[in-house]
Amino acid sequence: MKPKKIMVRLALVLLVGATALAGGAPARAATQSDFEAAYRAAAEAERQAGALRNQWMPTEAALKAAEKAAAAKDYDAAVALARRAQALAEASIEQAKAQDQLWQNAVLK
Repeated sequence: MKPKKIMVRLALVLLVGATALAGGAPARAATQSDFEAAYRAAAEAERQAGALRNQWMPTEAALKAAEKAAAAKDYDAAVALARRAQALAEASIEQAKAQDQLWQNAVLK
């Protein structure tokens, strides 16, 4: 895969994540169970990124901020932060896979 294609795909992943955060705001107030589900999904994505050795610091910061918001019972913010963390983790997974493919393509055969 060419570097330009990779950057386009990464930008698309980030755009989809940002759109989900902006346009996917719930019409009702988020609950603790909404937060727990969003946090579990984000933590799983971050675990997968860790398995690929490509965890991003902003993802960790978003997860910690989500925990802090949930502790303050601000579940709307906590869910939004957990979704942001998930989008970041998924982008880091995509980056790791793309970089792995680029490395393989760069090796002389």
